Amino acid sequence: MKKRQHLGVLGLGFVEFQIIFLLSIWLAFPQQATGLRPIREKARTWSDEWLFGRKQVPEGGRFSAWNITGTYRGNWKFLDSLNSSSKFQDFQKSNGNSVVELVAVPTKITGVHYVQGVVLFHDVFDNEQNLGGAQISLEGVYIWPFRQLRLVANSGKESDAGQDENNLLSNPYHLLGIFSSQVFQESTRDRILQRKISPRNEMDKHCNIEIAAQISRVASSDNNGDKSYYHMEGLMESPGVGDDGDCFSPLFLNATSVNVEVYYNKAVNYTLMVTFVSFLQVLLLIRQMEHGNTQSGAAKVSIVMIGHQAIMDAYLCLLHLTAGILVESLFNAFATAAFFKFVVFSIFEMRYLLAIWKATRPSISGEGWETMRRELSFLYSRFYGILLGGILIMYELHNYMRPILLLMYSFWIPQIVTNVIRDSRKPLHPYYIVGMTATRLAIPLYVFGCPHNFMRIVPSKAWCVFLCTFMGLQAVILLLQHYFGSRCFVPRQMLPEKYNYHRRFNQDVSRNTDCVICMTAINLRQRTSDFMVTPCEHFFHTGCLQRWMDIKMECPTCRRSLPPA
Repeated sequence: MKKRQHLGVLGLGFVEFQIIFLLSIWLAFPQQATGLRPIREKARTWSDEWLFGRKQVPEGGRFSAWNITGTYRGNWKFLDSLNSSSKFQDFQKSNGNSVVELVAVPTKITGVHYVQGVVLFHDVFDNEQNLGGAQISLEGVYIWPFRQLRLVANSGKESDAGQDENNLLSNPYHLLGIFSSQVFQESTRDRILQRKISPRNEMDKHCNIEIAAQISRVASSDNNGDKSYYHMEGLMESPGVGDDGDCFSPLFLNATSVNVEVYYNKAVNYTLMVTFVSFLQVLLLIRQMEHGNTQSGAAKVSIVMIGHQAIMDAYLCLLHLTAGILVESLFNAFATAAFFKFVVFSIFEMRYLLAIWKATRPSISGEGWETMRRELSFLYSRFYGILLGGILIMYELHNYMRPILLLMYSFWIPQIVTNVIRDSRKPLHPYYIVGMTATRLAIPLYVFGCPHNFMRIVPSKAWCVFLCTFMGLQAVILLLQHYFGSRCFVPRQMLPEKYNYHRRFNQDVSRNTDCVICMTAINLRQRTSDFMVTPCEHFFHTGCLQRWMDIKMECPTCRRSLPPA
């Protein structure tokens, strides 16, 4: 009997302890500055929380403190079929996607963590601008022994908002998502319009937003069993201020944490892929420069084609460097990729561009240093002017990013046109054509084709197929020009008259002559295909003159300019 009374007293004491514990939390919550002040004065960054924070907190016990800091992705829906409140009539959709960003730090009260965060609701508003997003800043407490999360709308103080924004802006998942959406999806005009008509201020003014959620741990399906995933389920209510009524009907929130370590590894693997691709492009450029290392060989290459690719690599260098500056934890990886892209365009492609420019102007070296310096200044000013002008154009035409990318990936077209106009023979090495086509497609295929890319861009199979077909068609035309002639696909009726090196020669010319290239006699009684005659009436073996014209388009005897063969 005494034992039962003793147990009853213990049970009653435990209930009273729970009541006193919850009352103390409820009384301490409004006094954030004294009761819930974090133990650490300086909050860690998101990368520290995700990459190192969980290893510092033991998770073996039943009532261990879970670190719920992170990004949660899920969905929302009304408990009713639609929004029954008339406060926000545009709040008409019944469900949608949501993203929750949380930062939790311990407090001086045992078992309580102070939480700041942002909830982003997608597909909320049915308005004319089709900008269906709402963002709400929140703060509250996480009672980790009971796995209870209580959040209310942020008071909007400048210091708190600035601290919350700084915490969120160090999250690589959040930052790279914003960066990729600004580059590939959203336009600047839409972002400005979204800020002007954002419902965030109206909700904060007229609504008392409260979220009550339960946190649970989800078993990981990955091979790494030590990864922790957290699931959040709760209710979001909005009782109005005074007699205004509810702002909107209660919402059910359902979200699961995103493993930022996996996301971090995806970004690092992407930069390794870009670095490897850049290294292959360097090898292909060296092979091409060896293929056309003579003045005549370099003059056959289109300077527009090489400049086009150099500008592409300069843009990629700037993009990767900007991404590395935005996300401090990924700076080394993105800076490495940016460095290799810088090497490709600033050392190899610009060097090849200068060699082509000199080959197309052989007489400029004899006109003096001042003339050459003036022409070089004009060349570099045009290149960097086009580079900066392209940035401004892409900024203004942000809605048309895919057509701009299609224009950028048409860099083989200037070489195709140059081959037809000049009737050039084998200006590009086949390895260079195939290799550059494949390596240039690596980045857009990852961005628009990989279903789990770290940029969180929705893949488009049709766009990838179209881009590969477009690039493959250009490469096939170049290979046909290489093996079957630069004008093999052009009808003869459209071709201009071409000088015939196997024409009939003047009968008065002596039939016994020597080839000044190989210093052997030429039998003019043989077939005309065995020898070639220039417009200046000089005779050479066919093979000798073809190899000579690969080096110089001048007559070996009188130095007169020769037409293309």
